[in-house]
Amino acid sequence: MKAWVLAFLMLLAAVRAEAQTLSADLSSHVIGITTGFVGANLVLFGSTDKPGDIAIIVRGPPTDITVRKKGKILGVWINRSSAVFHDAPSFYAVAATKPLKDIALPENLTRHAIGLENVKLQPIGRMPEQDLATFRAALITAQEKVDLYRDSVAPVTFLGEHLFRADMFFPANVPTGSYSVEVLLLSGGEVVSAQTTPLIVSRIGFSNGVFVVAHRHAALYGTGALIFAIAAGWAAGAVFRRV
Repeated sequence: MKAWVLAFLMLLAAVRAEAQTLSADLSSHVIGITTGFVGANLVLFGSTDKPGDIAIIVRGPPTDITVRKKGKILGVWINRSSAVFHDAPSFYAVAATKPLKDIALPENLTRHAIGLENVKLQPIGRMPEQDLATFRAALITAQEKVDLYRDSVAPVTFLGEHLFRADMFFPANVPTGSYSVEVLLLSGGEVVSAQTTPLIVSRIGFSNGVFVVAHRHAALYGTGALIFAIAAGWAAGAVFRRV
């Protein structure tokens, strides 16, 4: 039996023993990135003893993201201006039981940063509102293209009256670090209960060793890569000479 199924049954037993407003957990709290990593699927499952809708917001570790605006000068495109967004989420995705406009008031969507149009992006320094909107849209578009921001809302499914689940996919290029998975219970357009579950994305095994050497010992990594390339070329040549 899969670990998440066992955990789900334990959660169901706990709900029957003592009702809680909102309780949720992940099938795994760690995503390990290995050499052949092609992405990961996680299941979030939970329960609630009150009627309402569920919204799930997944945020990756905050990072500074630079957005550059190009302009054409003498027929050549160059970077003319830029904006740096401080502590922007490196990954952002939402799941919900219904379209977001049907489960929460607009001001609550903004307050809790539910939905890509409400994600909190704070630039360093002041700039005109029009420029801010342009750079913000460019950042979101760039992150969407590499599947790190999701505009579409993934489904959350109720399994009966109290139990729910959602499937979440993390792509192969998912950033490493500490993630937050926020689960909200909404009723009448208001958030009535919330829970945050941690998630760690980390490199493990051989890929982690390569990553550490490449970033901390660049000269050693470059030398090793060169030696490996020469050796591989020599071995291939030797095989073809024999053929």
